Amino acid sequence: MKPIWIVDDDQSIRFVLEKALLREGLPTRSFTNPREVLAALDIATEADGPQIIVSDIRMPGGSGLDLLEQVKIKLPGLPVIIMTAFSDLDSAVSAFQGGAFEYLPKPFDLHKAVELIRRAVEESQREEVAEERMAAAPEMLGQAPAMQDVFRAIGRLSQSMVTVMITGESGSGKELVARALHKHSPRANGPFIAINTAAIPKDLLESELFGHERGAFTGAQTLRRGRFEQADGGTLFLDEIGDMPFDLQTRLLRVLSDGHFYRVGGHNAVKANVRVIAATHQDLEQRVKEGSFREDLFHRLNVIRLRLPALRERREDVFMLTRHFLQQSAKQLGVEPKRISEAALQQLSLFNFPGNVRQLENICHWLTVMAPAQVIEPKDLPPEVLGATPEWKQAPALTEKTEPLRQDRTGDADKTSASAYSSEAFAPATPQPVATGTGSDNAGQVAQWETGLEAEALALLISGRSDVWDVLTRRFESRLIQTALANTHGRRIEAAHKLGIGRNTITRKIQELNLE
Repeated sequence: MKPIWIVDDDQSIRFVLEKALLREGLPTRSFTNPREVLAALDIATEADGPQIIVSDIRMPGGSGLDLLEQVKIKLPGLPVIIMTAFSDLDSAVSAFQGGAFEYLPKPFDLHKAVELIRRAVEESQREEVAEERMAAAPEMLGQAPAMQDVFRAIGRLSQSMVTVMITGESGSGKELVARALHKHSPRANGPFIAINTAAIPKDLLESELFGHERGAFTGAQTLRRGRFEQADGGTLFLDEIGDMPFDLQTRLLRVLSDGHFYRVGGHNAVKANVRVIAATHQDLEQRVKEGSFREDLFHRLNVIRLRLPALRERREDVFMLTRHFLQQSAKQLGVEPKRISEAALQQLSLFNFPGNVRQLENICHWLTVMAPAQVIEPKDLPPEVLGATPEWKQAPALTEKTEPLRQDRTGDADKTSASAYSSEAFAPATPQPVATGTGSDNAGQVAQWETGLEAEALALLISGRSDVWDVLTRRFESRLIQTALANTHGRRIEAAHKLGIGRNTITRKIQELNLE
């Protein structure tokens, strides 16, 4: 395992943390100021670089916040914990806006500090696994005519700098297309920066895109480069562009027009040489008619439109993708790859995949863990797949064997999108008892819960709505998070721990669901 880098000018702090982490089997390396860290990063290899960095804020020879900014430029995915004896709001805000994993005020409880560092290590290791999977996986798979059209379009656009708009349903692989367009372009050696405009609160999105000057707002203690500057010489991927706030659309239009922008609080124009690729699952023409999306921005983005087909439109690819994802899941989990029978593949191909390729990948991950034999048969498939009938006949319904929704224990809950298929969300298994009550009471509560969910889902499906999954998921997540926060008296980190999700996830969900 790579070492944990500790940065503090106080020798006693370094000594205490080193001894505590070594007792936990975690290697360390210590530094007295940020200059030493940056010099070490310049010569560090993949093997001896840091697993995470734990840094003080105020030190002779540099600020921990300046160090945080430099580290995020060099290693964007590296968790950084900021600790300081100056427990003021400005420091905390600056640390989080700069991308810190967590904020640790001094004096700290040593046990809690070690627990926090271990969580950061686990997050770092999950990121490494995800990067390895991305590197090992082929760019895109597909033999269907619709996908061949997409591949040909990518080839034709390979030497072009033109702006591209990718449309397609959630989970269909729009970011993969954007990465392929970047990889096969003259900008391939430049950075590829992706941002989901729907996942960032409106108040922070402007700073995320354009950066901010020191002192631009409370907590802005350092200059911060935005995504446009980070993508200079490369490609900026704006995912879910249809959800961008209207006032920010004006600023984006200006950047696309002449390449110049101002940081928040800045007075000097900054120029960025960036190719923009946008993506959305929404009907932007309709949003333009409704007045929620600027028509001039739509035409600026819609130079070349590339439509990505839904998985149900390329059913012949289900066979190839299923075998690929089974291999990938087995490698990730360190187990022997499972095989799938032709009958099971045929049954799987009948499913309409509302979550598209992402949903198929999660199904394969669940099968790798839950299928009892080495060869997957039709009876081993999840109940909603077994109950699938062609779309024009009947929508899939919940079955009597459906288990209550619960967290996916087979993977990282932080990585699972709220709108994506959860790999154990409707898993066939023995119902787990609740904490109190008799067995019959428990069965009745479970049956009542499931019956209510099924009735609500059926009513929405019959009404003709096309956002049933999102509607019910938001209500479920809202009630779950509110209950957990009530149980922990509003302590978010404790609530996240009890729910089995990360601190960043519960904070993001609270913002997305307007639970503040």
